[in-house]
Amino acid sequence: MIIKQLSVFLENKTGRINDVVHTLGANGINMHAFSMAETADFGILRLIVSDVDKAVEVLREKNFAVMSTDVVCLSCANVPGSLAVVLEYLAEEQIFIEYMYAFAQADQAHVVIKPNDMSQCLKVLEAHHCHVLAKEEL
Repeated sequence: MIIKQLSVFLENKTGRINDVVHTLGANGINMHAFSMAETADFGILRLIVSDVDKAVEVLREKNFAVMSTDVVCLSCANVPGSLAVVLEYLAEEQIFIEYMYAFAQADQAHVVIKPNDMSQCLKVLEAHHCHVLAKEEL
């Protein structure tokens, strides 16, 4: 299942991440997962949220540069080596991972992946009986 991820482009200055999370919280939008990457001039805050459309609307109202991207989120056992097995399945089929981030909940790890070929990635994960999460499962 494809999940929508938001990317918010932020200038590198104190308080900008707080501005985003305050805006989302004030509008009843929950953050399920996030990752922050930076360059010398700006940062990219990637988010999985409870209400993508509303988040885009309220962030744009506050003049944030926001875009939506398709990603896949899979669940695997939270034990050493389990992610390596899944990544090997993808590598064997020449699926390039542009970026990924993860979060763990008890005995399960959830991994957000941005592959170069979404449909092929989903086919490979399905063929190997990997648990791909729906938005409702986050």
